[in-house]
Amino acid sequence: MAEHSAQASSTLDRRRAGILLHPTSLPGSGRQGALGSQAHRFVDFLASAGVTVWQVLPLNQPHEGGSPYQCMSVHAGSTQLICLADLKARGWLVDDALPDEQGALDPFNSVTLRKAHEGFMDGANGDDRQAFEDFRAQHAFWLEDYVLYLALKREHDLAPWWDWAPALRDREPEAMAGARERLADSLAQYRFEQFLFYLQWAAVKQHANHRGILLFGDMPIFVAHDSADVWAHRELFDLDDQGRPVHVAGVPPDYFSATGQRWGNPHYDWERMREEGFAWWIERIGAALEMVDLIRIDHFRGFESYWSIPVEDDTAMNGHWTVAPGKALFERLREHFGSLPLVAEDLGVITDQVEALRDDNGLPGMKILHFAFEGGATNPYLPHQHVANSVVYTGTHDNDTTLGWFEACDESLQHHVLDYLGHPSEPMPWPLIRSALASVARLAVVPMQDALALDGSHRMNVPGTTSDNWAWRFQWEDVPQELASDLRRLVELYGRD
Repeated sequence: MAEHSAQASSTLDRRRAGILLHPTSLPGSGRQGALGSQAHRFVDFLASAGVTVWQVLPLNQPHEGGSPYQCMSVHAGSTQLICLADLKARGWLVDDALPDEQGALDPFNSVTLRKAHEGFMDGANGDDRQAFEDFRAQHAFWLEDYVLYLALKREHDLAPWWDWAPALRDREPEAMAGARERLADSLAQYRFEQFLFYLQWAAVKQHANHRGILLFGDMPIFVAHDSADVWAHRELFDLDDQGRPVHVAGVPPDYFSATGQRWGNPHYDWERMREEGFAWWIERIGAALEMVDLIRIDHFRGFESYWSIPVEDDTAMNGHWTVAPGKALFERLREHFGSLPLVAEDLGVITDQVEALRDDNGLPGMKILHFAFEGGATNPYLPHQHVANSVVYTGTHDNDTTLGWFEACDESLQHHVLDYLGHPSEPMPWPLIRSALASVARLAVVPMQDALALDGSHRMNVPGTTSDNWAWRFQWEDVPQELASDLRRLVELYGRD
């Protein structure tokens, strides 16, 4: 890939306010939100509220469970976010091609998107065809592996790649050439679907940036084992001869789980990555910076040391810390990109070494107000302990809503919270939202659920569980008419723009 021109200014150049909302949570008629008119309307809502950052979760194609943190590729966009109305407006879909939305955008076999492809091939103008060819050329470094992975996975009844026929599992040249010829139609379809995602996301980003809003993305440090990335780059991961991990990733017991979290991702072969000049990471971050303006690195501490769990263990309790070459990696990234518009997710067990890696690279850390009110006045999440180069949240996608959190606190903790906040007259969550906006942290982010004052039944994710997550959505009728002006007043009151 060509060298990416990173932003010259610091990651957080001034005091800003942001809203956290994944596009799947946008309103609409389908089973989840999409990258069409509702996304553009949400940008307009943010602009009217004086909010200049829209934070999203990873936008990649999730596996069946729907978690945006376990995806089939670190590059491929989720085709379930494609807006069908936009394809109709472009003339690539006709009315009778619009199906019942439920199941219409199956990433492996969407009849609707096949019809859109036919419509594109029959009726696209020269500019659209050139845009598609430009997309293919620019993204070939990951696109060709991904579409072949998807086609082979479908051919193997969705089995993970390490259970495929050995010649395909091991990417033997003759088997790969045969698969490309045999599955040519599927490869063409999947290329087109990725073009649609990138086309629509680029339109959202252009609209947001035009309205003065930065897009704040999210990058999981680890990669799903069953992904095009691991299949295509086995030499960069700690796997056995059959393609299975020896140890897997997770975190030790913490606030979220008494037994820790066993994520199951394979670990990197960091020495091999170092030998290759961390080229894989340069490609990954460079591609991400074409899609968003800022990136949150999820589980940043894994760049300094990572929790290595024996693959046979069912929980994360018996893992151990292993040192990673974070210092050398970030030296290479700075050499390549210049300034790094990254935010370090530095929650959990954080050591002096992790803080040094963050601070030596000038990266903002995170402050979560839900974590602030236990442990006394030295708790680093308390607003009076914040530093300017940080991002403060009421809560994140992994937390309860602020109203749900406060209602679940025992009475003594509730009294303590209210005492710290000056016994506010406003009901929760507004006192905590005010506290976030008043913080010295340059960026304050409020989940949309908190802006809507919703209770715990509206949370996005419960860590350590696999059901009933990632499905929350709002509707415009849930948004009070005065919300934008109320938010703008607070944003301006606390000097954010």
